[in-house]
Amino acid sequence: RDCQQADIQHLSGWKQWKRTSRKSLKKVLSEVKELSSYMELWRHDIHSIEGKFGTGIQSYFCFLRFLVLLNFIMFILMFSFVTLPTIISQYGIFNSSFAKIPPKNIEPHCTVYEPNGNKGLVYFYTYLKDLLSGTGILEVTSLFYGYYTIDTAWISILRYNLPLAYLLVTFAYLALSVLWIIKRSVEGFKQNLVHDEDQFQSYCNKVFAGWDFCITDPNAAQLKHRSLLYELQTDLEEERLKRKIADRTMKEKLHIYSLRIFINIIVIAVLSACFYSIYRATVFSQEKSQEKSKDIGNTNLQASLLVQYLPSIVITLANFIAPQIFSFLIRFEDYSPAFEIRLTLMRCVFVRLANIGVLLFSLWSQISSCDTDKCKACGYNYKLYPCWETQVGQEMYKLMIFDFIIILAVTLFLDFPRKLLVTHCSCKPVQWCGLQEFGISDNVLEMIYGQTICWIGTFFSPLLPAIATVKYFIIFYIKKISLIHTRKPAARPIRASSSNFFFLVVLLIGLVLAFIPLGISIAHIPSSKACGPFRSFNTSWEVVPDTILGFPTGLQQLLYGIASEAFAVPFFIVICLIMFYFIALAGAHKRVVEQLREQLVMESRDKLFLIRKITEAQRH
Repeated sequence: RDCQQADIQHLSGWKQWKRTSRKSLKKVLSEVKELSSYMELWRHDIHSIEGKFGTGIQSYFCFLRFLVLLNFIMFILMFSFVTLPTIISQYGIFNSSFAKIPPKNIEPHCTVYEPNGNKGLVYFYTYLKDLLSGTGILEVTSLFYGYYTIDTAWISILRYNLPLAYLLVTFAYLALSVLWIIKRSVEGFKQNLVHDEDQFQSYCNKVFAGWDFCITDPNAAQLKHRSLLYELQTDLEEERLKRKIADRTMKEKLHIYSLRIFINIIVIAVLSACFYSIYRATVFSQEKSQEKSKDIGNTNLQASLLVQYLPSIVITLANFIAPQIFSFLIRFEDYSPAFEIRLTLMRCVFVRLANIGVLLFSLWSQISSCDTDKCKACGYNYKLYPCWETQVGQEMYKLMIFDFIIILAVTLFLDFPRKLLVTHCSCKPVQWCGLQEFGISDNVLEMIYGQTICWIGTFFSPLLPAIATVKYFIIFYIKKISLIHTRKPAARPIRASSSNFFFLVVLLIGLVLAFIPLGISIAHIPSSKACGPFRSFNTSWEVVPDTILGFPTGLQQLLYGIASEAFAVPFFIVICLIMFYFIALAGAHKRVVEQLREQLVMESRDKLFLIRKITEAQRH
C-alpha cells in the first residue's frame, strides 16, 4: 500500500485525476450492478429454490425468467413500432392521419374479406369459444395480422411506412433473439469447457469439488449425495462400455448395428405416423371450420371447440406418446448412459418442433391449392382463406393457449391428486409409484416448444409475445408450487453449467427452425390482397425493393452492390478465413492447456519423488 501511495505522488495532476476518476467510475458501476441485482425478477424465489434443490433445478427457473424477459422485449418492439402507430393514426391522436392505398392490378374478388364477427345477440359460450380460438371479436382486433390495413401513417409532419416497419420489426426481434441466445450460450460454453477434462480429472472434481454448498435442505443434501454416487457409477459404467465396445467381435458388431438400424426404422415410422395424423387433423379441422362458419346457428360449443382444437390435441398427443416410445426403444440400442439421454432428448426435440412444421405445411397446402383461374389470379385459395395470415395466426394462438391449458391441467388434475394419494394412502402400488419426478429436460422442452410457436406466430399475431409473457409468468408460479408441494426432484439431476448450455443450444435450434416457415411466408407465399399491410405487394418481401426505389440513385447502387454476388462471395470467403483462424487459435490454446496439465502432473511426480528420497534419507 505504501508503494502504491509513493507511485501516486510521482504521477502528474492529470494522471492522478484520471486514475481517481477511473476508480470512482468503477465503484459506481459496481454499486449500480449490485443495486440492479436486487431488482432482478424472482431473485428471492430463485435463490430459495437453489438453496433447497440445488443448481440444476435452479437453472430451469433462470431459463424461464430469460424467456419472460425475451418475450417482453419482443412485445415492446411489436407494440411500439406496429400496434401503437396504427392505433394513434386511426384515432387521430397527436394530429395524426393515415392512408390506405387500394391494391393495383388485382382482381376485385381477391379483396373481399368479411370476418366472422358476432352480430346481434349471441350466447355467452360464443364469447368463450372466441376467446379460446381467436375468432369472432378477437379476429378483428389488433391481436391479428388482418387488423393492420394502413399503408402510411402521418404523425404530425412525419411519414411512417407501416409495411416496412412491420417487416423490419420482425427481423429485429429475430436478430435480438439470436444475439441474446448466442451471448448466453457462449457464457455457458465457457463453463462447460471447464468440465471437459480427462476421466482422472473428472473423478477428482467429483470427489473433491462436486458438492453443491448452496444446498441447505436435508432431503436435497441426500439427493445430491445420491446424485454424486450416480455420476461416479455412470462414469464407471461408461468405462466398462468402452472396454466392451473395444472387445466386440465382428458378429456382435453386425448384430448391434442391425438392431440399431431396425429401431431407427421404427422411430421413422412413429414420426411418419405422427406427421400424417397432424396433417389429416389439420385438413379436417379447416374443412369443418369453413362449413360451420357458413352454418353458425346449428353449431354447439363442444363440437365447435373440438373441431377448432383438433390439430392442437393431436400435436399434444404426439408430443406425449412419441417420447415414451423413444425412451423404451433406446434401451435396446446399447449406448452409453450419457449418449442415451442426449439421443432421446434430440429425438424429442425433433418431434416437437417438426410437429409445428407439419401443421404449417398442412395449412400452406390448403392455402396454395388453386383449381380455378380466379383462384390462380389471387395466388392463393381466396374462398377458404381470404386473409390467410390471420388464420395462421389463429392456429399459433390456439397452440399457445392449449399448451398453457395442458400445463395447468396436469398440475391440478394429475399432480395434486397423486400427491394426496401418496400422502394419505398406504397401499403398496400407490407407494411404489410415489410422487412424479420434476424432470428438468422435459419441462425445458415444453418451454422451447411454446417459444418456437411464439417466434413463428408473432409475424401473424403481433401481440402474441404479450400472451407468451403472461403465460410464462404464471407458469413460473405453477412450476414452483408443483416442485415444492406435488413433485420430487429427479433422482438423476444434471449439472447447472451443462444444462444451461444445453437448454440454450436447443432453444437456438428452435429459433433456426422458426426461420424456415417465416422465410417461406415472407418471401414465397403471395400475401393476402384483402387484409394486412402487404396487400398492395405480391409478397411481404417486395416492400423492401419498393422502398429502395425511393432512395437516391447512389444509395440504391450501394445497396444493390452489397446484395450482389460480387460482394457476397468475397465476404463469405473472408468470414470463412476469420472462422478458420479462430478455430486454429482455439486448437492452439487447447494444446497449451494440455501441455500445462502434463507439466503439472510431472511437477507433482517430481515432488513425490523428492519427498520419498528425503523420507528414505531421514530413515537411514
